[in-house]
Amino acid sequence: MKILRAVIRNYLETGEPVGSRTISKYTDLNLSSATIRNEMSDLEEMGLIKQPHTSAGRIPTDEGYRLYVDDMLKEERREVEEMKSLLVSREDRLENILKEVARLLAANTQYTSLISAPMIQQNKIKFIQLSQVDPEHLLAVIVIEGNMIRNSMIRVEQELTPETLLMLNMLLNTNLNGLPVDQINLGLIAKIKKEAGIHETIIEDVIDAAAEAIKPDEDLQIYTSGATNIFRYPELSDNERASELLGDFEEKHVLKNIVQESLQDVNETGIQVYIGNEMPVDSMKDCSLVTTTYDLGDGMKGTVGIIGPKRMDYDRVVSVLKEISRHLDDLYKK
Repeated sequence: MKILRAVIRNYLETGEPVGSRTISKYTDLNLSSATIRNEMSDLEEMGLIKQPHTSAGRIPTDEGYRLYVDDMLKEERREVEEMKSLLVSREDRLENILKEVARLLAANTQYTSLISAPMIQQNKIKFIQLSQVDPEHLLAVIVIEGNMIRNSMIRVEQELTPETLLMLNMLLNTNLNGLPVDQINLGLIAKIKKEAGIHETIIEDVIDAAAEAIKPDEDLQIYTSGATNIFRYPELSDNERASELLGDFEEKHVLKNIVQESLQDVNETGIQVYIGNEMPVDSMKDCSLVTTTYDLGDGMKGTVGIIGPKRMDYDRVVSVLKEISRHLDDLYKK
């Protein structure tokens, strides 16, 4: 099978019949040309390769192509199942899952991978709960889209009665539930504070905490893997270019630009491809980037991407990214 794969890959690259000497250099079998010739004769008897004319090398037959493609698809399905089995292990924390997905993508594609933690788009308040911690402090528990929880300690002049706490909780939730930050305007705040009466300072502090909780997350986590894979490709591996690329993979603010660009540039296919000068990062103009967005529901979205040379295997990369995105979506929508 290794010899058949080598014949087909070499023929796809050159369009020329492939000889045993070429195969001996092309594979990791460490076999002599004579041994490879014998194996190629067996492949020819099986009808998997043929000799177009006497003394020429071999080219694949339709049956050879079919075996090669079926074997390739079987391997891809195995890789996808390996990723899927990882993703359905709900005990793992999301951070560990994302790091492992990045590692698997880099290992299976031989390019550089990145994956961002989910960002909450258009954050909305789902619920606010005020509780008395001690006579001088209230705990404000703010639940936002995606069931993300933010806590804030509110200082008060005196202990509140249970009836007052109930009134403030009802007042806040009646007016703020389901609202994104850009709809919490001065008019709405003034209305709530007026209804709160002598407790307007508490309302102001809680609304400030809520606005802070639902603003876009600036500390975006991005996980990468396979940065050194760039050395596999001569056009990216000269010292100056490789050093610059490796530096950019370490600088998370550079990768943050890529993530934000891909989240804004979503199309009907769910796949974005940036080639050369289309790259959102200047230092990566000799590269290509393929990204997709995964959606965990409740506005929680993240980016999965592959960075490689402009001659990357786009079909394979797109296929793997679609599978990973779908399985991440399914994992949380269940």
